[in-house]
Amino acid sequence: MATPQPVKPVKLVIALLFVDAQRLQLAVQEMTTAFGPIDYISPHFAFEATNYYFNEMGAPIARVFYSFAQLVSPEELAAIKLRTNEIEHTLAADGKRTVNLDPGYLDTDKFVLASAKYHGYKIYLRDGIWADMTLHYEKGRFTALPWSFPDFKSGAYEKVFLRVREIYKKQLQALQ
Repeated sequence: MATPQPVKPVKLVIALLFVDAQRLQLAVQEMTTAFGPIDYISPHFAFEATNYYFNEMGAPIARVFYSFAQLVSPEELAAIKLRTNEIEHTLAADGKRTVNLDPGYLDTDKFVLASAKYHGYKIYLRDGIWADMTLHYEKGRFTALPWSFPDFKSGAYEKVFLRVREIYKKQLQALQ
C-alpha cells in the first residue's frame, strides 16, 4: 500500500488576454494584491488563435503570462480561479470583460489551467472549477496535449514555460 506523501508547492502562472494597456495595468495591480509579487512577465504575444473573444473584448488581443514569486499548493487552484473571475468582473465595462485571466500552475512535469467549463478530459476540483492539463514537460521541452488550446499547441510559448520552470526549480532547491 502506498503512503500518501506531502505535495510540493507549485508555481502560479496567470495567462492574461487584453486589448487595453490601462486595463492590463489595473489587472496587474489586482493580481499582485491577491497573489503577491510577480517574478516573471513574458513578452506580449499577438492572440490570433481564435476570434472567440473579439465581440466581448475587441481587437487586437494580446496574451501575456505572469508568474508569481510565492509558491502555492495545487489544491488552491479552484480558489485562485474564483478570485481571478472576481477580478475580471471588477474590471468589466458595460457587462463585458476587458481582460481574461486564466490561472494555472506549473510544476516540473506539467502546466495545468483552471477552467469553469466542463469537458470530458478535465478533472473536477471544487466549486464548479475544473483542472485542464494543458502542457506536458518531457526531455527538455513542453508539449501540448490533443485538447490543448491552439495557441498553446503552436509552441509560441515554449520559451516562457521553460523560463518559468527554471525559476520554479531554483525556488524548490531553496526550500530544501
